[in-house]
Amino acid sequence: MQDSPRLLFVTLSNIGDLVLTTPTLEALHRAWPDHLIDIVADARSSDLLCACPYLGTLYHRDKRAGWVGTLKLIAALRANRYTAAVDLRTDFLPWLLRTKARAVRWRRAAHGPHAAEQHFAVAAGILSRRSSIPLARVWTTPKDEAFAKERLASLPDNRLLAIAPGANWPGKIWPQNHFQEVLRGAADLFSGVILLGSRQDREITSALTEACPLPVLDLAGSTTLRQAAAVLDVASVFLGNDSGLGHVAAARGIPTLTLIGPGRPERYRPWGPRAQLLEAPQRDLTRLSPDRVLSALQDILA
Repeated sequence: MQDSPRLLFVTLSNIGDLVLTTPTLEALHRAWPDHLIDIVADARSSDLLCACPYLGTLYHRDKRAGWVGTLKLIAALRANRYTAAVDLRTDFLPWLLRTKARAVRWRRAAHGPHAAEQHFAVAAGILSRRSSIPLARVWTTPKDEAFAKERLASLPDNRLLAIAPGANWPGKIWPQNHFQEVLRGAADLFSGVILLGSRQDREITSALTEACPLPVLDLAGSTTLRQAAAVLDVASVFLGNDSGLGHVAAARGIPTLTLIGPGRPERYRPWGPRAQLLEAPQRDLTRLSPDRVLSALQDILA
């Protein structure tokens, strides 16, 4: 039996997409501060939600489980009563649940160029008209912060550059030799470098480690998402491709420089006042010069 009033929030699956739904999640909390919020998310990206202070129950939706998994999820959710349900992923789930108010994407008019604005528009009908779009949020725990402190002990404690050189497909990855050139040119700007990413990025990060003239900590494939967020907190600047870690950095308030080639930056750029973009000429990252990136890093530090 529920011990407190609840809302339901259905978020998206990919890391960056999930982060861009957190402004709407935060707006729901501000509208119902006495409610816990049950969240439906994917298992991998949901690590970013586990430390949310107003999280109720975290449910995982596994696409590989098909309709059997969906029916089990519906049965689990129907055991609860919700004050309101906001679904940013499907158009049907809230209609099958016991809730007083529902908000889904169906027939929702476009609202602003950015995905965070569009997600907020889905929930706007059940929020106060005075509600504004909050910043994106990513939460960490003291354990995550202790992990970061321990792993970063080998680096100088000032002016660290965090780099995430990977992405989810090759067209989004700035050439490795360009990253190497930036590292050589940034030797006078920073005192150390942190490399972040997945296990699939280890080949790139190993090459960058060998080429870097500064002390380097390679954490690719060695952190959870929350641990990576805690590590990013100590960075002076984050540099990376259009990937989930750039959204995490922006949500943590780190000055963020995202390199974008193909894609829709007006819709999917990191959401935050300290997030900057460099768009490649002709949407081709091979045409984005290291000198231009170095100049942007200098401007951020200044």
